[in-house]
Amino acid sequence: MNEASEVRQLGFWMCLALVVGNMIGSGIFLLPANLAPYGMNAIWGWGITIAGAMCLATVFAALAKAMPDAGGPYDYVSRSLGAPPAFFVMWSYWISTWVTNSAIAIAAVSYLSSLAPGAFANPVVPALSAIAFVALFTAVACTGAQVSGRVQIMTSVLKIMPLIAAMVIALIVIGGGDQPAEFAPMPVTPPSIAAAAALTLWAMLGFECATVPAGRVQRPERTIPRATLIGTLAVGLIYLAASSAVFLLLPADVAAKSPAPFAALVGSFWGPTAATFVVFFAAISCLGALNGWVLLQGEVPLTLARRGVFPQWFGKVNSRGMPVRAQILGSTLSSLLVAANYTKGLTQLFAFMALLATVATLVLYLVAAVGALRLMVAGKMPGGIMLVVALVGAIYSVWTFYGAGTEASLWGLLLLMTGIPVLLWMRFNSLVASQERATSPAAPPGSLP
Repeated sequence: MNEASEVRQLGFWMCLALVVGNMIGSGIFLLPANLAPYGMNAIWGWGITIAGAMCLATVFAALAKAMPDAGGPYDYVSRSLGAPPAFFVMWSYWISTWVTNSAIAIAAVSYLSSLAPGAFANPVVPALSAIAFVALFTAVACTGAQVSGRVQIMTSVLKIMPLIAAMVIALIVIGGGDQPAEFAPMPVTPPSIAAAAALTLWAMLGFECATVPAGRVQRPERTIPRATLIGTLAVGLIYLAASSAVFLLLPADVAAKSPAPFAALVGSFWGPTAATFVVFFAAISCLGALNGWVLLQGEVPLTLARRGVFPQWFGKVNSRGMPVRAQILGSTLSSLLVAANYTKGLTQLFAFMALLATVATLVLYLVAAVGALRLMVAGKMPGGIMLVVALVGAIYSVWTFYGAGTEASLWGLLLLMTGIPVLLWMRFNSLVASQERATSPAAPPGSLP
C-alpha cells in the first residue's frame, strides 16, 4: 500500500481527540505542585504559554491549509527551508515521540502505584509495567488508525473529568462566598514567569499532532486546521481554569508537597473515595495520551522513508496501512530507555524524559514558524495578521528555550546531532545508486524490460 492509495481514516472528531488526548496527558495532573511556589507568576506563565501555543497552532493550521497535499510537518519545512532542515527537525521530533511515550508510561505507572504501593515497591515492577503499556498500545496502533482514533475519543472524554471536578468545586466554594487560599508570597518577575512558562509548556505539547498523520486525514485542508485550533484553545482554557482552582483552594505549601494535587483538592471536599477516582482517571489520562503518541511514533519514520531520507525498510506497511516496523522500532527504543534508567525512581525518571521530549519538540515549533515566515515573505502564503502570528510564535519558541535553561537547550542540540550519521548515510547510498544507474548499460532496442 502506498501513500496515494492509503485510506483516509481520521475525520474531524478523531483528529480533535488526537490533539486533546495527546495534550492532556500526565503534565497537568503534576504541574500544580511544581507551580505552587511561583505564586502569581504561574498564572502569568499559563497565560503566556497558552497565547504562544495558540500562535504556533495557528501557524500549523495555516501550513496545513496552504499545503493540503502535504504529508505533515516534514513537507511543511522542506518546502519552506529545504530538505536537510526538514530531516533534522523531524529526526528530533521522532526522538521526542518515543521519549514522550517513555515519560507517559512511567507517569501512568506512578499514578497506579499510589493505589497499591506494596505491589510496586520493587523498582523492576514499575519498569516492566511501563514497558507492558507501551507494548499494548503499539499493538492497538498496528491494528489501524481508526482503532487508535476510537480509543482516543473514549479516553479523551474520561480524562477531563478530574479537571472538571476541580472547576466545579471552585465554583461552589467561591460562589458560596468562601475565601480562597493565598498565593505563595513570591514577587512577579520576568525570570520567574519564564521559568513557570517553561514548566507549563510540557502540558501543552501536542497541539501539532493532527498534522503528523496528514496522509490519513479526511479533507486535511479543512479538518486539520479546525482540529488544531479548537483543540488547542479548549485545552488551554481547561488547563487555566483547573489550575486556578487548585491555586485558589489549596494552600501553596500543601499543593507544593502533594504528589497528586487534584486528588488532594477533590479529596479535601468530597472524601478519600473521590480522591481515589481522580487518581484512577489521571492514569487513564496518561494511557490515552500514550495511545495517541504511539500512533505518531510510527508516522514520522514512515513519512521520512517515503521522502527518501530514511531507510525504505521503515516505509513498509501492513494490510491495514500501518507502519509496523517503525512502530516496533519506536516502542523498542522507549522500552530500552525505561529499562536503562529504572533505578532512578519514578519521579526522577519522569523529569528526565519530560526534559528530553520538551526540548526536542521545541525544535519543530521554532523551525515551522520560521518556515511559515519565509513562505509569507516569498508570497507563497497569505501574510497580514498571519505574519505577526508566526513572528510571535517564533519569538515565543526562542523565549521558551531560554526559560528551559542552558542544560535543556544543549540536550536539544545533542539530539539534533545524532541525526547527522543517518543523513550522511542516506545521501551516500543515494549517490551510489545514482552512479550505478548512470554507468549501467542501456537495454538494447526491442528487448523486454
